[in-house]
Amino acid sequence: MVLLFCQLALAHDPLQDPFRQLDEILPTPNPIRTASGRPGSNYWQQQADYVISVELDEKRQTITGYETITYTNNSPDSLSYLWLQLDQNIFAKDSIGRQKRKSGAMKSMTYKSMQRMLDREQFDGGFNITKVEDSNKAAMDHTIVDTMMRIALPTPLESGQELQFSVGWNYQINDSSVLWGRTGFEYFEEDKNHIFEIAHWYPRMVSYTDVHGWHHKQFIGSGEFTLEFGNYDVEITVPADHIVAATGTLENPQDVLTKKQKKRFNKAKSANEPMFVVTPGEAKRNQIKKQKKTKTWKFKAENVRDFAFASSRKFIWDAWGRQIAGKTVMAMSFYPNEAEPLWSTYSTHAIAHTLEVYSRLLFPYPYPTCISVNGPVYGMEFPMISFNGPRPLEDGTYYGNTGPNEPWKHNKYALISVIIHEVGHNWFPMIINSDERSWTWMDEGLNTFVQHLAELEWEEEYPSRRGYPHKITNYMKSSYQVPIMTDSESLLQFGNNGYAKPATALNILRETILGPQNFDFAFQQYAKTWRFKRPTPADFFRIMEDAAGVDLDWFWQGWFYSTQHVDLGVKSVRKYKMRPINPKAAKPLKKKQEEEKAKKGQHPAEKRAKNTSKYVDSFPELLDFYNEYDQYAVTDEEIRAYEKQLDKLSASEKSLLKDKHHYTIVEFENVGGLVSPILGTLTFVDGAQEEFRIPVDIWRRKSTTAAKLFITKKEIAMVILDLGAETADTNTENDRYPPEMPVQYFDLKNKEPYPVNPMQKKQQKEAEERQEQ
Repeated sequence: MVLLFCQLALAHDPLQDPFRQLDEILPTPNPIRTASGRPGSNYWQQQADYVISVELDEKRQTITGYETITYTNNSPDSLSYLWLQLDQNIFAKDSIGRQKRKSGAMKSMTYKSMQRMLDREQFDGGFNITKVEDSNKAAMDHTIVDTMMRIALPTPLESGQELQFSVGWNYQINDSSVLWGRTGFEYFEEDKNHIFEIAHWYPRMVSYTDVHGWHHKQFIGSGEFTLEFGNYDVEITVPADHIVAATGTLENPQDVLTKKQKKRFNKAKSANEPMFVVTPGEAKRNQIKKQKKTKTWKFKAENVRDFAFASSRKFIWDAWGRQIAGKTVMAMSFYPNEAEPLWSTYSTHAIAHTLEVYSRLLFPYPYPTCISVNGPVYGMEFPMISFNGPRPLEDGTYYGNTGPNEPWKHNKYALISVIIHEVGHNWFPMIINSDERSWTWMDEGLNTFVQHLAELEWEEEYPSRRGYPHKITNYMKSSYQVPIMTDSESLLQFGNNGYAKPATALNILRETILGPQNFDFAFQQYAKTWRFKRPTPADFFRIMEDAAGVDLDWFWQGWFYSTQHVDLGVKSVRKYKMRPINPKAAKPLKKKQEEEKAKKGQHPAEKRAKNTSKYVDSFPELLDFYNEYDQYAVTDEEIRAYEKQLDKLSASEKSLLKDKHHYTIVEFENVGGLVSPILGTLTFVDGAQEEFRIPVDIWRRKSTTAAKLFITKKEIAMVILDLGAETADTNTENDRYPPEMPVQYFDLKNKEPYPVNPMQKKQQKEAEERQEQ
C-alpha cells in the first residue's frame, strides 16, 4: 500500500512534467476568489479602526498606551472569540522567537560583546497587558499565547456586526545595539540623547480571512505582518523638545511646531526642492538642554493597515511637496546631524523619485505623506513611513568604505536603494495587502523587482544589487536552498530566496518572455485590482496569465515551486548543404570528401608504408585496368541519365536545384532542468551576426534535448547562447559552439597560503549564506 501511494504521488508530481498545469496545486476558484485571479462577487475582508493614546518615557525607555478598537465583522461567519497580535512579545524572555535562536561556539569575545550578550539575555521587552475591557469598562476574559491574545466574547459577533473594546498596556523598549528588531532605540553617548523608532507597539487585530480563518502564525522573526485595514486616530505624548514623524497627517501643528516651522512646512508644499522645516541648527540646540515638559502630537490616518512613529530631539526635518495624480504628497525626511550631509542631499529626492516611478508603473500613491527616518533600524516599512539606516562616515564622506566590486554598499547608493525599497513597500504590502507572515516573496520579491526598475531610472549604470539575471546564478545552482513557495520562517538564504530570485524571475518574465508592454499591462492589472485588498499567490499567478493571455504555468512551476536552475548548452552542430545531382559537380565533391576523410583518418603505419618498396614494384604485370581506373570520372551514361532526370522536373523543381542556402541543425541540451526560452546569436563566416529567440515550447515533448534547423544564406561559423545574460544561465562554458578554451589566472605569492580545512571552508560558506539578508 505504501509503495502504491508513493507511485501515485510520483505520477502526480507536476515537476515531472515542466508544462503540467497548476490546477492540481492552486486552490479551486470560488465566488470569493475567481479563476481569473480577481476578487469575486462574494469577496470580503474585515476592518479594524483604532483610537490610541500613547506616551513615550525617554528616561525609562518605556511605552504606555491605551487603545479602543472598533472591529467590524464583514465575514459571513459568526465569531465567538477574537484574536489580537502582540508582536512586541517577540522580545519577551520566553517567546518562541527568542527561544528558537541557535547558539554558536564561544571561543573568545570582547568585554563589550560579552556585556551585550548578558544584556540581551536578561532583557524582557514583551507586552504587559494592564486591562482588556468592553465598551462599558467591564473586564473581558483573555488568554495570551506567545505573540497572540484571544479575547472571549460573551455573545458571538455575527456577520455584519461591529464590536468596540479597549486594551491597556506598557512595555520596555529594546536597545537596538543590544537586541535587534524592527523597532527600538539608539542611544548617543556624546550628547546623551535617543532616537526612537517604534513599531508593532500596540495590540493589533489578527487577520481573519477566507483563506485561513484566524491567521495563527506566531511572530517569531522572519515572517513579518499580516494585518487588517482601518482608520487610526493616534495621540503621541513625548518630551516637549522632541520632533515626531508618524503614519498619517499631523492634526495639531499649532501645538507642537514653532511659527517659523509651520511657515516653512507650508512653504515646502510648493517648493522647487526639499527645504528644512527643522534646521540642523535647531536640531543641535534641541540636543543641548532637555525639557522636562511633554507635548502631544495628534495624527490621523485613513485606510491603512498599520501605524508606526519615530521621536527624537535630534531630528532635522526636511519636506518637499510633490504632485502625484493631481494631489500634493509631502515627501519628508527626519534625521540627526550625524546623518549629514548624506541625508539632506539624497533622502527626500529618493522618496520623490520612488513616488513618481511606482505611481506610473502601478497606480498613483494614495496617501498625503511619505516619510523616511534615519535611526537604529536599517530598513523597515510601514504605511507612509519607513526607517532607514545608512549614514556617512565620521568625516562626512560616504565613498570608499567598500571594494569596487560592491558599489551598492557605498553609503550613497545604500541609502538611495534602501529608501526606494522601503518607500516602495507602500505598494507591496501596505496597499496590496499580501500575507507577509506566510509569503515573503509577495512583498519583498515583487517590490525588489520594481525597485530595480526605479534604480535604472535614477542614473546611468546604477549599481543595482538585485534584479539582473546574472547576479542570481550562484544561488540558483547552490544546493542550500528551498523553493520560493516556502513559508517565510523556513526559507534558506532569506535574501536570495525572498528578494533576489523572485525579482529576477519577474525581470525575465518581463524582458524575455512576455515583453515589457504585455508584462506591464498584466502587472498593473494585478496591482490595481488588489489595492486595498488581500491577494494570495494563486491570485497573482492567475491574473498575470489572464491579463497577458499566455499560459505561464511552466514558469511558476520552474521558478517558484522548484529549485532547478537554467543551464542550457549547445550539444552539437551539424551543417548540411544540398548534394548536386549533376554528375559533373557531384563526383568531384565526392572525391574531395573522400580525400579529406582519408587525410583525417590516416594511420601512422599507413604513412610509413608510403616510403617502403611494394611487391608489385617487382612484378608490375600484376597491375591492371582497375589500378588506373578513375572511379570519379563522369561517364556518358551518367550524363544521359542526368539529362533525362532534368526533363521530368517542373520549373519550380528545377529552381530548387539552384538553391544556395546553408542548412544547420543545432542540438540544444537542458542541463539544469529549468526550462527556458533559447536565446542565441549566429555568427557567420564573414563576421556578421544574427540573433534568434526560440520559445520555451520547444521543450514540451522532451525537456532534456531539442534540435532546431537554421536555414541561412551565409555559412554559420559560431553559435553562442544568451549573449545578453537574460535567462540566469548558470554555466556559460557550454553556451558556445565551437567551444573556446577559457583562460584562468593564478596568483604568484611570496609564501605559501595557510592550508584551510575543506570542511571548515564549506561550513564557513554555508554560515555566510544563512546570514545573507
